[in-house]
Amino acid sequence: MAKDTYRNYIKHLESIIRMYESADIDNGLLTDSDAQGVLARAEAAINKICGEDSAYTSRTRAILGGGYIDRFRAELIIGIVRALKSDLEDGYLYSLSELVRGEMFENLIEMAEHLVGEGYKDAAAVIAGASLESHLRQLANKYGVSVDYTAKDGSTRKKTAEQLNQDLGKNAYCLFDQKQITAWLDLRNNAAHGNYGGYDEDQVARLIEWVGDFISKNPA
Repeated sequence: MAKDTYRNYIKHLESIIRMYESADIDNGLLTDSDAQGVLARAEAAINKICGEDSAYTSRTRAILGGGYIDRFRAELIIGIVRALKSDLEDGYLYSLSELVRGEMFENLIEMAEHLVGEGYKDAAAVIAGASLESHLRQLANKYGVSVDYTAKDGSTRKKTAEQLNQDLGKNAYCLFDQKQITAWLDLRNNAAHGNYGGYDEDQVARLIEWVGDFISKNPA
């Protein structure tokens, strides 16, 4: 199931690239209507495949929020789509939401163990980190810790995993665990943002083992 989903993502990205390449051109750029279509499909695909904490997603947001006309935005975004397709073909990225539903895995930790055993340390690190963050949010609910905060502009935003860790370290678990979680979240962030040289396979294996033990000792 996971492999089929992976292939379908690649095919979908290919269709967006074909849409861009076959679109009408006006003064060297896409027409406004075609640009809107490319932008909408590309943004949706990148968000679905990569999630919130990805370099692809953050770069996409930066382009969409920049002071560009839509036709130039489309030209920039299609570069991200091509890079994402290439990384998917090379096996560097996994969609967490789809893999979690795969019948061959019972939970995130088992998935991470499987991936690191197959040599996919980067995907394993992201998945183990996602499992840790998910558990922190469940612990926050258990201990009555808010998962939201009010930003300076008055908007309500979700706390980061590290913010939750700092709050939970006050009464949910010991200072040693709090510091260890900070280190593991840093490793996860390196993996999520493409800094693959910032850690090695042994560290990822220890992360997976530690997260499994932490979840067992601190049920939510």
